[in-house]
Amino acid sequence: MEGTLGDRQGHAGTAGDTEGHDVPSLHGDNSLSPTAPGDTDSGVSLSSPPGAAQDPAGDTEAEGDKVCAVCGDRANGYHFHVMSCEGCKGFFRRSILKGVRFSCPLARRCPVTKAKRRQCQACRLQKCLDVGMRRDMIMSEEALRRRRELRGQRGQAGGQRGQAGGQRGHEGLTAEQQELIALLIGAHQRTFDSSFSQFMRCWPAVRLLVPSPPGGAVAAGVSLSLSPREEALPDVLSLLPQFADLSTFMIQQVIKFAKEIPAFRSLPLEAQISLLKGATLGICQIRFNTVFNPRTKAWECGQRCYTIRDGALAGFQQVYLEPLLKFHESLRRLRLHEAEYALLQAMLLFSPDHAGIAQREAIDQFQEKVALTLKSYIDHQHPPEEGRFLYAKLLLLLTELQTLKVENTRQILHIQDLSAMTPLLSEIIS
Repeated sequence: MEGTLGDRQGHAGTAGDTEGHDVPSLHGDNSLSPTAPGDTDSGVSLSSPPGAAQDPAGDTEAEGDKVCAVCGDRANGYHFHVMSCEGCKGFFRRSILKGVRFSCPLARRCPVTKAKRRQCQACRLQKCLDVGMRRDMIMSEEALRRRRELRGQRGQAGGQRGQAGGQRGHEGLTAEQQELIALLIGAHQRTFDSSFSQFMRCWPAVRLLVPSPPGGAVAAGVSLSLSPREEALPDVLSLLPQFADLSTFMIQQVIKFAKEIPAFRSLPLEAQISLLKGATLGICQIRFNTVFNPRTKAWECGQRCYTIRDGALAGFQQVYLEPLLKFHESLRRLRLHEAEYALLQAMLLFSPDHAGIAQREAIDQFQEKVALTLKSYIDHQHPPEEGRFLYAKLLLLLTELQTLKVENTRQILHIQDLSAMTPLLSEIIS
């Protein structure tokens, strides 16, 4: 639903004007900002399997015998986004942090194997990069020191946790982390209304949400057919204009969310625009997940209820819709707290990897701060059996979200009339 639940500028401008607020745009006073799950942690990988365990360095452990993608030695987990051995992990980290420039006497054609990996450092480093190891996931020495301190705090507070879930206090978090969480939750609450009451004033109700009969079974697979109960409520208006308007409305709210964060406002306008272009569609999906009903497989947007069949009727293909549904089911299953949803949005927003950003170090540092806060929050606010692998699962889902965004953008560009209907969405994906 990122782009599936269309966008609204053109004929959709009313969504942002309903209560007299300025309509955010990519330019002028209301700029945007991007997404990035990548450079958060030294070892926890975006590609880590959902059930993977973590080693002392924060890397996810492989299940069974795995092979290092760099040298072929036995791998012990995902490091910097790639299944690799401890040796190649350490070599890559040291090489990047020291900024060493290696040279190869054989035109970079040396074999990199378990037996020969030490013979040519240039080819070994290039192999690390070729298989997908990410420079941006290497933590600085200062960040590693802070993480060790957080783990020490976790050990001290571990025996004092209750079972109150999101209602318990933020014990175990530093004052700075608690302040950041309060800031992001406030920004989220002020810019996202799960009842969609503001948006509902812009459109007459089309298909009202009708709860399923008690005990009604929901098909386990992905179904693009409506139930008889749903078909009894006809679609008065075309779904494409609705999705266009809803997307624009959501994008406007994401822009407002970004402008609530001082670290974002302090960036130059060009950097804000680059960040928003990279992150807005992903943040929309995180927000839509808060209203996703896994039992009915529907997004309950106030009085309206949207399914993937609606996306298909609007022109989106199953190659996008089916993974989209799977993503929302997986994320909803984690039962995240409001603080975690807010932190995820900030992680997506502050990504230093987009073109045209000169302030990469400042953006990287803030994203690292958000990521460490999220990890610490999970460690202290979830029971051990629930939170043990939660951070690794979230990183994996953020990787899936990036893949979804690419396919979503491709389909938006090919749906006739959608781009013309939604100038703001067009600007985001340009």
